[in-house]
Parts: sequence; structure tokens; C-alpha cells
Amino acid sequence: MPGTSLAVEEKNTGVGFVRTLYATFPEGISLRCGATLAPVTVAYETYGELNAAGDNAVLICHALTGDAHAAGWHTPTDKVPGWWDPLVGPGRPFDTERYFVICSNVLGGCAGSTGPASPNPATGRPYGRSFPVITVEDMVRVQHRLLKELGVKRLVAVAGGSLGGLQALEWGRVYPQLVENVIAIGAAAALSAQALAWNYTQRQAIYLDPAWQNGDYYGGPGPVQGLALARAIGTITYKSEASWQKKFGRALASPPEELYRLESRFQVESYLAYQGEKLVRRFDANSYLYLTKAMDLFDLAQGFPSLRAALADYSPRVLMVGISSDFLFPPHQQKEIVRALRAGKKSAVYREIISPYGHDAFLIEFDQLGYIIEEFLLRA
Repeated sequence: MPGTSLAVEEKNTGVGFVRTLYATFPEGISLRCGATLAPVTVAYETYGELNAAGDNAVLICHALTGDAHAAGWHTPTDKVPGWWDPLVGPGRPFDTERYFVICSNVLGGCAGSTGPASPNPATGRPYGRSFPVITVEDMVRVQHRLLKELGVKRLVAVAGGSLGGLQALEWGRVYPQLVENVIAIGAAAALSAQALAWNYTQRQAIYLDPAWQNGDYYGGPGPVQGLALARAIGTITYKSEASWQKKFGRALASPPEELYRLESRFQVESYLAYQGEKLVRRFDANSYLYLTKAMDLFDLAQGFPSLRAALADYSPRVLMVGISSDFLFPPHQQKEIVRALRAGKKSAVYREIISPYGHDAFLIEFDQLGYIIEEFLLRA
């Protein structure tokens, strides 16, 4: 086909074509809730080469509905590359000529790693609601097991945005001796009451769908309407008023003659419906429930009198990146972590992405984010 060779040539830039790999650990993992989950399978991708010392690795952690495909292309027909592709590759911020870059699908996910849709060895059927409640710490411990399998002895950096940022912060808490640098974007020491409220409404949208069937819907259509609504609610929190206004304003999607019908739509409504419909084609509703719950349970200061006390043994250098228009994880939350670390004489800096795109900016503003990351790592 005309243009095909050019398209393939363009897709050979960056890390080029990649494939998702899988590792299974029969011994599983002991979870924070007290349960044991075994076996555990992890889907992951790697870019670049691990050096002989095993100390040039970078771990990238994905957000709520992300996956292990952070960079490159799977096939010549892919329409888009991995979700952080502009940041990963030769000469890019996570330079694959210097670093061995790893990204894995989180525990509880639905893109190859063990989650609620995985078969329960005790029954042979999907776990569904019997899947144990997991935490961000559990996700990190599974990642640590994967890195041991790959021969990684030390991490130059752990980086991620949103839920990925929570994982990066947790790495610095659980494995401080293994991590040199933590890069967390649009993250917090704990979710605010407002963020907890948004997550509650999203889970309720799934629970109230009759097709959810208490999580035992595998083999049928499942709670597609509930998951679509949950995604629409979540999408509202990822944007800013300015970005909504600029993109849609009050433009109508329905013909003007249908304005005074309940079913008529503004374009912003059609966009939210589209986002919901798109997610249900690739994501499991139960994973959405478990991963948002894991976010809710995350609290760096749990069991300590203060955040400063909780971070007293935090040894990695920390880069907290805020987003000027983010109301889900507003900049004061990242600054709070930096203040607590500096109060304990730790190395921490704050940088800010100036953007109208809200929380989503860490998936959009690659020029700004790339510059911030490069500057930080060059000073390591």
C-alpha cells in the first residue's frame, strides 16, 4: 500500500517495535490485607539493555487504566505508540542508550497481570469479587519480584503519574536502598476527601449496574453501562474548566431542532459517552473497582504522627511535579511532600507543568515534562 513503508519507517524511531512479555511467580505474594495470592503473573515490556552491574534500570509505573505498553509500537498497523512514547528512547529523557527501562502492568490490572479476571486456582473460574483487596504497596512488591527476575540490582529512577506517581513514592518508602531517584507527577501523600468522593461515585456506578452481578459477570456482557459512567465521571476529574471550555464550550452535538428534547446532547456529553464506550472495550470493571480502592488506601503517613516523621528514612532524591490546572491532585499536595522531605534534610525539588489540560497534562505536555525530567536526572 502507498505510504506503508514510510509509516513503518516512522515507527522504527524511538524504541521501534516491541512486544509484551510475561513472568509468572508460582510462590505468589503475601498481601497487605493478610491474604496470599498465588500464582502471580506480570505483563511487562523492556526497552534498552541492562548493564553487567544491573544498576542502569528505570522503572516506569502506569496510571489507573494504563498498561505495560509505555513506548514503541506492537505492529505496523498501530495507530498510536505507547502512552509515554515521547519520553522513552534514544536521546529522549529516559534514554535507552543509557538506561534499561521497564514498565509492568500492575497487580489487579487487566492487561496481562493477575487481577480479578484471572482464573482462581481453587475454582478454575475468574476471581471476580473473591479477588483480595490490594494496595499500592502490593503492586510495588510484585514489581520488585519482577526486577529480581530480570537481574536488576538498583534503579536509577522510578517514575510515574497519578497512580503511577503513588507507586513511585511507595518504592522510595519500601525499598529506599534500591532506588536513587523518585519522580512522581500529579501524585499526593494520600488522596484528599474530594478525590475519595470521586472514586466512590465511580465505584457506585459499577455496583449499581444490574449486570455487575456482585462481580461474577464473566462470560456475559458485564456492567458496561456502569463502567462507561465511571469512566465519564473520572474523565471529568482529569480535565480543567479551561480545557473543557476551549474544546467544547456549549457547542451542540444534536441538531438544533432537537434542543428541547431530554435526549439532546451538547458536544461535551457526547465526548464523555465516547470515552466510556472506548474504555469498556479494553478494561475490566472489577479491575477498576480494585485499583481505585488501592488508590484510596494509599497513605504515606499511615501509622506516623506526621508526614515528616513518615519520611524520616526516605533516602532517594525526589522530584515532585505538579500541574498548574490539576484539581484532582492539586499542586499544593506535591509541595507538601517536598516540604516534609526538606524539613527532614532530604533531597527534594518541586517543578510545575504549566498547562490548561488538568490532571491529564502528564500524558500530553511531553515537552515540558521531558525537560523537567532530563534536568533532574542530569543533576543526579
